[in-house]
Amino acid sequence: MISEKLLNPQSIVVVGASNDVQKPGGKLLKNLLDSQFKGQIYVVNPKEAEIQGIKCHAKVEDLPQVDCALMGIASKYCLHTVDVLANEKGCRGFVIISAGFSEENHEGAEIEHKIVEIIDNVGGSLIGPNCTGFLNVNYTGAFDAPIPQLNPRGVDFVTGSGATAVFIKEIGITNGLQFNSVWAVGNSAQIGIEEVLEYWDETYVDGQSAFVKMIYMESVRNPQKLLKHASSLIRKGCKIAAIKSGSSSAGSRAASSHTGALATSDVAVDALFRKAGIVRCSNRLELVNVCSVFMHPEMKGKNVAIITHAGGPAVMLTDTLSNNGLEVPHISGPKAEELLTKLFPGSSVANPIDFLATGTAEQLGHIIDACENDFDNIDAMAVIFGSPGLFPNWEPYRVLDEKMKTCKKPIYPILPSIINVKDEIADFINNRGRINFSEECVFGNALAKVFNTPAPEPENLEMPEIDVQAIRRIVDNAENGYLGLEEINGLLDAAGVARKRNAEVRTKEEAVAVAKEMGFPLVMKVCGPVHKSDVGGVVLNIKDIETVEREFERLIVIPETYAVEVCPMYKGTEIFIGASREAKFGHQVLCGLGGIFIEVLKDVQASLAPIGLAEAHSMIERLRGYKIIKGVRGQEPVNEDLFAEAITRISALVKAAPEIAEMDLNPLLGSANAVVAVDARIRIEK
Repeated sequence: MISEKLLNPQSIVVVGASNDVQKPGGKLLKNLLDSQFKGQIYVVNPKEAEIQGIKCHAKVEDLPQVDCALMGIASKYCLHTVDVLANEKGCRGFVIISAGFSEENHEGAEIEHKIVEIIDNVGGSLIGPNCTGFLNVNYTGAFDAPIPQLNPRGVDFVTGSGATAVFIKEIGITNGLQFNSVWAVGNSAQIGIEEVLEYWDETYVDGQSAFVKMIYMESVRNPQKLLKHASSLIRKGCKIAAIKSGSSSAGSRAASSHTGALATSDVAVDALFRKAGIVRCSNRLELVNVCSVFMHPEMKGKNVAIITHAGGPAVMLTDTLSNNGLEVPHISGPKAEELLTKLFPGSSVANPIDFLATGTAEQLGHIIDACENDFDNIDAMAVIFGSPGLFPNWEPYRVLDEKMKTCKKPIYPILPSIINVKDEIADFINNRGRINFSEECVFGNALAKVFNTPAPEPENLEMPEIDVQAIRRIVDNAENGYLGLEEINGLLDAAGVARKRNAEVRTKEEAVAVAKEMGFPLVMKVCGPVHKSDVGGVVLNIKDIETVEREFERLIVIPETYAVEVCPMYKGTEIFIGASREAKFGHQVLCGLGGIFIEVLKDVQASLAPIGLAEAHSMIERLRGYKIIKGVRGQEPVNEDLFAEAITRISALVKAAPEIAEMDLNPLLGSANAVVAVDARIRIEK
């Protein structure tokens, strides 16, 4: 648990304080003083007698007992300072803004480690080092700007980058988004993003705690911890939006299997966020807009009324919503006709509801009332109301504010005229406490992301029964590398995954005997080469013994081939299931269309094991090729229940055998009655 003396100290010392407010130590003290902190403030600087009106101590040894320290001194002095404060002055909260630690060199990392050790030993808490600081409703312990006016029901924001936090706060403050706390964790030497989430989760009280959480992160240090506490928070009624940057480098990783090439670290992050219920954002503006959507009442359906006095933005917003799974439904009927009588000639209520550039505040009120009370096919309202510069907008924005207080359906204000009516927008934000979405398509994308992000997966999943003992026996006896056919068959059987009948043969005579036993048509494949099709190692639809003999002689001499696999010729739609172990994340399980199409289309969905049936069905339904699985133009559909069950069984298999590094079932052949694995490759890495 994070120390109360960091969160709500009764006394704070600024070590390295300065009279120069353009230096970090000076700005740190100024921000603290401006925050109206109610406790005792001390300052330490050996070169000053008084700093910003506060008597100065020459060294930390001269201080009385103190709860929290804000430190802006050179890294080489930090270890001694922390030691004295922690062990002699009772200090338990530390915010170290100084750089020069693990982010710089080995020596800095050693100092950082020793500092954490000291703070851990006394049960203290550390933000930083190498950060811009921390602030909450009790005090500001940060040296950056702007410092938002804090609201207990505002957004809790944790960031791995202080500079990025500055830019995010600037967008948020400009648009009217309010903050409750900002945690810039810097190097995360002791408290990182996952620890902050853990604290938020353990202290969350529905209806009292800030219910919107904002995250900017450049690495996921502990995926399982993040998943546990983020999903727990969301189940309690919280909303979380996050940026995870640095997504492109992992995609260049070379891999020997389809799964390995597709299951990159960023795919794992996507899967993690989806499993937790986190809305993943791609940039600062989107992050702020998603959190701003969260601050409004929840939209109960997907039907949006667009209320506008400007046609172009309404058309663009309609496109954005419609292209992202939301609806802008047609409005008609007697109630619509009645509304039309209250508007100027030339207006339209069909949706978008366009009441012209001359539309009045009174008319805006009539439209909102009709959408709230008369139109059952409307779940939310987006109001686009700017100004061509002819008249002020005080009255329309007053009406908008009043309707937002009384309407149960969410109303999203899009006020684009940030120059023509800047004073009215400033009043709407600052005096009425509202949020402005200044660009309709950015808003539309944010609303769609919120709507399309699923709820977190259940905490306790019901998993299929598998033969764990048999799985462990095979894996424990296996060597590192690709498993043989007999071992693969044993694992699939133990996991309950339906597979083809097959045999591995090493002589032409064995091939002929197996062929006579199995019957025709048959498939023959090389055993050994990784990409069988690339080396001409797959022969389909063999119908006679002569072809068996001829193809065996050809296949067995292909380089790296140690045997030939013979199996019946199965029919169905080629589909795919794979698994890949990702450092720290555990196993990703992927599904998609199979065969060569997985390379061409890369139409796959991923999740993190374990995976329940509901999540497996969701993975299948999100595939772009889902209509092929449903069956098109008379093609037999794939049994989705069996496909989903196979996904859950593979997820159970990799949980039982974490030594599985990569696994391909490509293809499985799916029909209305069966889903059968006809080719599999499993690599063990202990």
